[in-house]
Amino acid sequence: MAASFERDSDFTLDFRNAIPTQLGNKIKWVVLAAGLILLFILLTLARSFYTDWLWFTELGYRSVYVKILLTRVVLFIVGAAIFVVPVAVSLYFAKRLSRGPEELPLPQATRDLLRRLIFWGTIIAAGVLSVIFGALVASQWELFLRFESAVTFGLADPVFNKDVSFYVFSLPVYDFIQGWFLGAAIVTLLASLGLYFVNFSFRGVGFLITPGLKVHISIIVALVMIILGFGHWLDRWSLVLSDQGAVFGATYTDLNARKPALLILTFIAFASGILILINGYMRGIRLLAGGVALWVVMSLVLLVVWPNAMQRFTVNPQEFAKEQDYIDRNIEFTRAGFGLGTILEEAYAPEPDLTAELISQNLETVDNIRLWDHSPLSSVYRQIQLIRPYYDFKDADVDRYMVGGRIRQVMLAAREVAQEKLDPDAQTWVNTKLRYTHGFGIAMSPVTEFTPEGRPEFFASDIPSDGTIAIQSTSEVGEPETVISNPRIYYGEKTVDYVIVNTNRAELDYQAEGGELKGIKYFGTGGVPISSRLRRAAYAWQFGDVNILITGNITGGSRIQYRREIQDRISTLAPFLRLDDDPYIVAAEGGLFWIQDAYTLSDHFPYSDPVGDTEGFNYIRNSVKVTVDAFNGTVRFYNVDPSDPLVQTYQRIFPELFLPIEDLPASLKSHLRYPQDLFGFQSSKYLRYHMLSALDFYNLEDLWNIPEEKFGQSGVLQEVKPYYVIMKLPGEEREEFVLLLPYTRNEPPILAGWLAARNDGDSYGELRAFSFPKDKQVDSPEQIEAKIDNDPAISEWFTLRCQEGSTCIRGNLLVIPMASGDSSSLLYAEPVYLQAEGVEFPELKQVILATQNKVVMEASVPEAVAALTGFIMPAAAAEVDDGPTPSGEAVAPPETVQTGIESLDMAIEELKKSLSTLEEALQSLKTELAGGQ
Repeated sequence: MAASFERDSDFTLDFRNAIPTQLGNKIKWVVLAAGLILLFILLTLARSFYTDWLWFTELGYRSVYVKILLTRVVLFIVGAAIFVVPVAVSLYFAKRLSRGPEELPLPQATRDLLRRLIFWGTIIAAGVLSVIFGALVASQWELFLRFESAVTFGLADPVFNKDVSFYVFSLPVYDFIQGWFLGAAIVTLLASLGLYFVNFSFRGVGFLITPGLKVHISIIVALVMIILGFGHWLDRWSLVLSDQGAVFGATYTDLNARKPALLILTFIAFASGILILINGYMRGIRLLAGGVALWVVMSLVLLVVWPNAMQRFTVNPQEFAKEQDYIDRNIEFTRAGFGLGTILEEAYAPEPDLTAELISQNLETVDNIRLWDHSPLSSVYRQIQLIRPYYDFKDADVDRYMVGGRIRQVMLAAREVAQEKLDPDAQTWVNTKLRYTHGFGIAMSPVTEFTPEGRPEFFASDIPSDGTIAIQSTSEVGEPETVISNPRIYYGEKTVDYVIVNTNRAELDYQAEGGELKGIKYFGTGGVPISSRLRRAAYAWQFGDVNILITGNITGGSRIQYRREIQDRISTLAPFLRLDDDPYIVAAEGGLFWIQDAYTLSDHFPYSDPVGDTEGFNYIRNSVKVTVDAFNGTVRFYNVDPSDPLVQTYQRIFPELFLPIEDLPASLKSHLRYPQDLFGFQSSKYLRYHMLSALDFYNLEDLWNIPEEKFGQSGVLQEVKPYYVIMKLPGEEREEFVLLLPYTRNEPPILAGWLAARNDGDSYGELRAFSFPKDKQVDSPEQIEAKIDNDPAISEWFTLRCQEGSTCIRGNLLVIPMASGDSSSLLYAEPVYLQAEGVEFPELKQVILATQNKVVMEASVPEAVAALTGFIMPAAAAEVDDGPTPSGEAVAPPETVQTGIESLDMAIEELKKSLSTLEEALQSLKTELAGGQ
């Protein structure tokens, strides 16, 4: 045995004779090409480092970049070094232990060439593998930084009594290290066997199990088994994340079968490793094969047969009795993981009818019923508010503003630049990179109001000739509450390409009075200065655009703006945050700002049921609000939930990144919204996790569902999505901005309750749930949609107008709670749009309002309210009364007005009969004409 480890005197590193003379020139060219490729890679990395350094520095987050970069470099070096040492030693011994007499009849020159190719191939393979394994460690920089700066949750799991931080921060690191070492050991084993095979083939002999090879391979396989044993030990802790039982988390079978099984397997894996080591010094490979076989067989028995048998014969016959404690844990931890434990729950018993008195007590709610849906309004904006062909709107967002001294729910959209919409001949480099650099202003309209033509009223519209935008109602007198003195948008949702600002070429700004197109030189701080040739060359390389280097338009004050799309911008700065799908623009501080909700996530929260199959997380908090200045691109991260251990951990890692929420300007703070994505995750979990009793939960005694509504041109059913409303919550004295979602139960569905998230002031983030009586029928959106379809007057209206040439679009059906004192009811509201064929220009024509007992459709909200309840809203009453009516004051319907309404109802009925007769006559005429043909 000792002879096999003797010095290999035949093997020397003679670089002077490494390359045969006849192949010298070809090899030199190959080496030169490889050197140039390596140089190119190094220069590319240096360029990337340089430009990122400049970009992070300009934004004020250089320390964040340095922290991440240094962590990745250190982890890469550590990972590569840890891998390269054992693999190099293993390959060295594989080379030595596979030597012997060569039996292939090859010329000596060929032998020398092949020997050197094997040697250099082995070196290169070891180097490449080291780079790969080093990169794997570097890619987990966030995992290691969180482990180093972990904050405790103050909540222990009920199985191992470990703080939740162990599972969120520590266990993922242990699992990664174990998996990395296992992968490294297996790759080392395969590489060593591969080198043995190559060397034996080079010698012309079959694969020989020599004593040295057996010792060598036994050591590696034994290490694999020991690493597997550590994996089984770690898997015991992972049982609190098990999905094998009745609920997520460790259940009866997990703790009574899998947990002891994993402990037993840990010792079996260690014992197998020892047997395999012993086998290296014995004849044959029976112990090696036996050790591996023992582990495989016992894994099947302990992890498959035993748990399945226990589940089938012990648990299933009395599942609830066995699983009750674990169901309770699942309920508790899921509610904690998704923030459901703080929901304020109360009963709500709505009356089927909506009274005039209840309307009078909720006028602000009625005045802010959202009739304009996102998609139709975005289409209208694109038709009448783009102004210029090189602008575009992405979508319209919901918010609230003070207009005319009142809080108004509005929808607004940013008018962003879209160079791709220019005429193809105008899409020159100068135009797309230097001239058309920014968008301009916003379009804003109240959610309820619309013109007789079916178009939205506007609080902000067009591009003013003086470049300043005031948010103001057309009927408002005096100074507006909000003025945008700088409405330019250099950073937005559609700004995906780079631009260069403050050049010799004036940027297109807006059209002044008289039709003159105004130009502008950028006067902000956004972008990276590119005054030097080095910077210009670096960015020309980065963007593959030589024009950056050769253009004469760039001056000493020019700046290049890139990563202008706000989510890309934020994700580059803080890749560890998950971003909400819907950033929204806000007018404040004399300019425009984007607000982006950001989440901290984990998929290792014990017992908490994960979201879906693709999402996978089971802990989420909206701990960070991000603002982006639309003009300067300045990004600020605000910590809005200091109690979140995840954001506390990130704040330890990057202390200069997060600002306290108190530093957010009040004008921006008043526009914070509870995010729809988070509310969607929470409301979906609440369908089942509103049940606190384990028995009710197990039996699905009161399972709720998301209601459905008819929407769009075809009127297909779709799930109701959470929506914002201005309303007065039960027990509150004033209206507020609320995110709302109703729930249904049973089949056919009836309303079961609703969940609300508050958005204003100190109440921001508070969740309130209202449950309806189980013994009372409360119509769901599906049932109201059926009543709308069955109403003769509404059906006739659709039949007459939704013919060839135009289509009807049904908007979102909103369920709006109305409460005052001990009285409560529900108001259902749905807009109806008409759209001509071939033109995406919907017009809002009708408003459907309904209660459980009545459905009406009128041309406006005041008319529909009057038809539904007999209440005349103040604005409508002012039109029939010569005297002034105080705004917001309830006005009882005068007797004469009531008589007029009754007369109008009779006239409408007569008109309906006439239209029905006309429809029958037209149908008869069509039949006769068809027969004549």
